[in-house]
Amino acid sequence: MVLRERRGKNGVGILVDRDIRELVVEVRRVNDRFMSIKLVVGGFTINVISAYAPQVGLNQEVKKQFWDDLDKMVRSIPHTEKLFIGGDLNGHIGASSRCYDDVHGGYGFRDRNEGGNLLLEFSRAFDLVIANSSFPKREEHMVTFRNSMGKTQIDYLLSRKCDKGMCTDCKVIPSEHLTTLHRLLVMDLDIKRSRRKRAGCRKPKIKWGNLTKDKDQELGEKLLDMRAWMSMGDASSM
Repeated sequence: MVLRERRGKNGVGILVDRDIRELVVEVRRVNDRFMSIKLVVGGFTINVISAYAPQVGLNQEVKKQFWDDLDKMVRSIPHTEKLFIGGDLNGHIGASSRCYDDVHGGYGFRDRNEGGNLLLEFSRAFDLVIANSSFPKREEHMVTFRNSMGKTQIDYLLSRKCDKGMCTDCKVIPSEHLTTLHRLLVMDLDIKRSRRKRAGCRKPKIKWGNLTKDKDQELGEKLLDMRAWMSMGDASSM
């Protein structure tokens, strides 16, 4: 995901690798703060939402509208499909998982604030986990935002609890910048291709090795009763 500036307004976008662009089956741009894409990868349907929460200084009505819109987006995605949410969510979840150990992995940065509480409540409501709180990291791999005033963690990646096992790592790449202030947050996913048996595409095998002496005699008697001695061809076709 990438945040961008366009004509003085906030905007979001999603970058897709050239090798998998053919796997994208749907693109939805809701407004300047929300965008989603749907991909089919390895037999799974995967939804990726890019979100950009209102800044701290904006009024409560704007913030409420953001969470209401995100609520509608998530509700529109079937539970059978994978879901990943990422972006600048402008909240501090803090280093402690206090009261939210079902969604907070216990690894965060500094103190929690009101925006962090909203994020944690939202995650709990939709059975999501915050991926970058699930892995122990050094400070430089947790801090997602730096400016002249200090450093903090306001960018997050979320996934459904049932898909937590797919995430093998999540951390900040300190040397890579999305802008002059935001650092690149990366999540590694292990997506295994589903193996489905194809019915009717292979001929059934006859396991001659299972034909013991006793079964041999029993089969011989059945074949005689069926007048199989009148059949023509090899043993398999007979």
